[in-house]
Amino acid sequence: MEDAVKEIIRIEDAWKTYKLGEVDLTVLKGVTVGIREGSFVAIMGPSGSGKSTLLHIVGALDLPSKGKAFIDGKDISLMGEDELSQIRGQKIGFVFQQFNLIHNLTAIENVILPMVFQGVSDDERKKRAKELLTSLGLEHRLDHKPNEMSGGERQRIAIARALANNPDIIVADEPTGNLDSKTGKEVMDILVDLHRNQKKTIIVVTHDPNIADYTQHTINIKDGVIVKNGKETVDILWEH
Repeated sequence: MEDAVKEIIRIEDAWKTYKLGEVDLTVLKGVTVGIREGSFVAIMGPSGSGKSTLLHIVGALDLPSKGKAFIDGKDISLMGEDELSQIRGQKIGFVFQQFNLIHNLTAIENVILPMVFQGVSDDERKKRAKELLTSLGLEHRLDHKPNEMSGGERQRIAIARALANNPDIIVADEPTGNLDSKTGKEVMDILVDLHRNQKKTIIVVTHDPNIADYTQHTINIKDGVIVKNGKETVDILWEH
């Protein structure tokens, strides 16, 4: 009988090797991970452990050199860039440590942009962008540009942009890394709310155990392999 809660992300025996001149650098070494729909998961590990590389594969920003990667049952390791762009645009919202906002666009224009690429009508995307920014307490900042705002406000714009196309999955790479502890807590509270009340699947990369405490499960990675209780493990299937 099929599980009531499906696995929305599946990484199978994934290896990732980068060529640096004459040297091959292997960052992931046979990683297998399953993430259930509606989970809130932290990926943790020291610098150079492979956690951001794993997140990039989870978010269809990169593909494994060997192995498989599935998002919502579709094997993205077989897809070309056009298909990957569609998967990212429809299924995944991204939040980055550096915010990655377009500085010459206003807050509302930054949030509208992902909807343009998905063919949403002009009226609908303006309405949704305004609603998202208002829900995050930025109704007074709609026409301000990022350099006119605090780090916390910029990260809330980034979260609104990530939600623009109502994706099932939110991928956040060190989302509090450039914020003070109070503002970082506010950002994590927003992610917790999205998980609890909108049933989003949220995957956060962090080096901070305090941030991982907000999540349901932690994937620990070290030297390119998943570790559990200090030992290598070949598979982790999270229960919802």
